[in-house]
Amino acid sequence: MSRSPARSLRVGAGLLLALAATLPAACGAATPPAPAPAHTAQFNQRLHDLLPQAVRDRGVLRVGTDASYAPMSAFGPDGRTIIGVEPDLGEQIGRVLGVRLQFRNYEFSTLLSNVARGNLDLAISAVTDTPARSRTADFVNYFRAGTSIVVQRGNPAGLSGLKSLCGKVVAVQNGTTQVDLLARTQKSCGSRPITVKRFPSNSDALVQLRTGRAAAVLNDLPPAVLLVTDRRTRSDYQLASDQQFEPGPYGIVVAKGQPQLRDAIRGALQELRRNGVYDDVLARWHVQSGAVPEFTINSSR
Repeated sequence: MSRSPARSLRVGAGLLLALAATLPAACGAATPPAPAPAHTAQFNQRLHDLLPQAVRDRGVLRVGTDASYAPMSAFGPDGRTIIGVEPDLGEQIGRVLGVRLQFRNYEFSTLLSNVARGNLDLAISAVTDTPARSRTADFVNYFRAGTSIVVQRGNPAGLSGLKSLCGKVVAVQNGTTQVDLLARTQKSCGSRPITVKRFPSNSDALVQLRTGRAAAVLNDLPPAVLLVTDRRTRSDYQLASDQQFEPGPYGIVVAKGQPQLRDAIRGALQELRRNGVYDDVLARWHVQSGAVPEFTINSSR
């Protein structure tokens, strides 16, 4: 979740309307918003041959994700299947590579360590590529988003920018870069520090906000907009302002020492851009504004 050079961007009204059109539910089961991509991914033998032999033998890449972050990754109506931008993109990457990407739910804070230990081949879970993270893993960057401040409908605490969080209780998901953002914001709070409550999942943090035990939750833009526009949650939440803070790249996490796997993933994404599938997937979930012009590696350095 999101961090890049310290700056803020305004969220356009057009983006809010586009995302509002057919987003999945923010809490509970998510619902696919539109048909599958119209374009077709093609198998690439050269990229397949870059995969580790163990992956080629089993025909599966094991992928970790935090399925509490719709529309990026969330549980579908059956409560078991993980759906969203990232599983759809993973399915198409698998078609190019000739293997299946198998998504499993993990706590966000454990994803990088599980990739490093070899329990997972990849993590695809709105993981922002930061200098600290790219020292321990490689990132193939595929999306871009910043942080938004989510408050109760009516904004009872009168919050606006980051400095308005001073003296307030803010709930956040553990292990995210929003924790780092709040730590930097604390430096300007003086005698009125932010009380930061950390939780294993984004859903847990939102419970604190909905029940009045926190004044705000920090979310990346796509899930924040979903919360405030979906008919099932918009009566509970709104954005504190139209700013998104510190926009940065999301990366597919690959273990250090796996350059061929990293390059296969990047090559697959490049194929998906060339044949239109990448744009199809983002359009399906109404997150086209997060498209990146190129798929970089460790671009936060």
